[in-house]
Amino acid sequence: MMVLIKQNFLERQTVYIYNSFKVMILELSNRNDIKGFLEKQGFVFKKKLGQNFLIDGTVAPRMAEFSADENTGVIEIGPGAGVLTRELSSRAKKVVAIEIDENLREILSKTLEGCANTEVVFGDILKTDLHTLISDKLSDCERITVCANLPYYITSPVIMKLLRENLPVESITVMVQKEAADRICAEVGSRNAGAITAAINYFSKAKSLFFVPKSSFLPAPKVDSQVITLEIRKAPPVTVSDEEFFFKTVNACFLLRRKTALNSISSALGIEKPQLRTVFEEMGISETARGETFSMETLACLSDKLREIV
Repeated sequence: MMVLIKQNFLERQTVYIYNSFKVMILELSNRNDIKGFLEKQGFVFKKKLGQNFLIDGTVAPRMAEFSADENTGVIEIGPGAGVLTRELSSRAKKVVAIEIDENLREILSKTLEGCANTEVVFGDILKTDLHTLISDKLSDCERITVCANLPYYITSPVIMKLLRENLPVESITVMVQKEAADRICAEVGSRNAGAITAAINYFSKAKSLFFVPKSSFLPAPKVDSQVITLEIRKAPPVTVSDEEFFFKTVNACFLLRRKTALNSISSALGIEKPQLRTVFEEMGISETARGETFSMETLACLSDKLREIV
C-alpha cells in the first residue's frame, strides 16, 4: 500500500514537457530537476517577494489532506513551481491559485499541464477581491478552503485579510515561519501570545500541524517553517460593542511588549494614565500587568470600557 501511494504521488508530480519532438521529464519535487528547469526558463528568484518554493514531496500531500476533497474549492496563494498546486488539483473539485509574479506565467503553464480543474490568477492577494473571485470561479463547490505556503513578509496581513473579510471559507491551512506559528497558535493570555494571537483567535481556532525544515524549499530560507490550520468560527468567542476598536485595543496592549499594558495603551490610544488606572481598578487589573497576560474576555471588557472614554 505504501509503495502504491508513493508511486501515485510521484506520478502526480511528474510533468512531461514536449519541445521540438523531444520529451523532458520533470519531477517537481526533485531539487535538481526543478532548479535546472527554472534556470533554463531564465527565472530569477525575487527576494522582495519572499520566493522560497516548496519542493519537498512529503509536505504537499499532508497539507492537501487538510484542505481538499472532491467537493472542495481551494484558493492557493503563491503556487511557486506548482508542487502543492498539483497535489491540491488531484484532490479538489477546483483550485484557483493566486500568483503575484508574472514571470511565472509560462512556467506554471508547463508545470500545471494536465490540471484541468486548476486556474492561475495573476495579481496581488492583498488587492484581490476574494468575494468576487469565489463567486465567479468557485460558486459550484460545496465548501471553500485556503491552502498556501505564505511568504514570510506578508504572513500576518494575508491571514488577517482572509479572516476579516467574512469570506465563505471553512478553513485556512498555511505554512508559515516557525516563530510566527508558535505565536499564532499560543494560548491567549500566555507568555508567547501577541496581538496576532488574540486577533486570529477572535475569528478562528488555530492548531499547529507539523514541522517543515528549511531544506524543503528552493532556495532554502534561513529559518524553519510550520504548517498550521485555522478553523473558522461561526461566531467570535467574545462579544464586543465595537469590533474595530477591539482590534485597536488589542494592538495597543502589545505595542510596547517590554512595558506594562497601562503604559502601552496610554501611548497607543492617547488615554491619560489616571483614566486608565480607574478602568484597571474597576476590572481588577494590576497596574504592572502586561498585555500577554490578558484573556480574550479581559481584552473584550477592556475594549468596551475604553471605547466609552475615547
